Amino acid sequence: MTFDLRAALLKKAEVETARLVDFEFRLRARTMRLLAARIGAEPEALVARIVRADDAMIVAELAQARGLAFEALELDYRQSAAKARTQLVAERGDPSPYRLA
Repeated sequence: MTFDLRAALLKKAEVETARLVDFEFRLRARTMRLLAARIGAEPEALVARIVRADDAMIVAELAQARGLAFEALELDYRQSAAKARTQLVAERGDPSPYRLA
């Protein structure tokens, strides 16, 4: 029986990719929940939008629908994203990929 380095590296890549995608999804969902709290929107409805559009489009649509200044809403979004990332890193650890060496 021999050790298959290629299979081991592929498995590691799959695990790392899954971990990073999970972190990214959690970050987007938490960012939208925090943004909803800042602007007085329904959190579940805002989180549901992440499957249909990217964050920039969601912020633009919100600004237009609510009659808010895009720049102010974008600032709220960036602050929410920073807070969400800080919370997630504290809870789940840094998402940086682990290196072999």
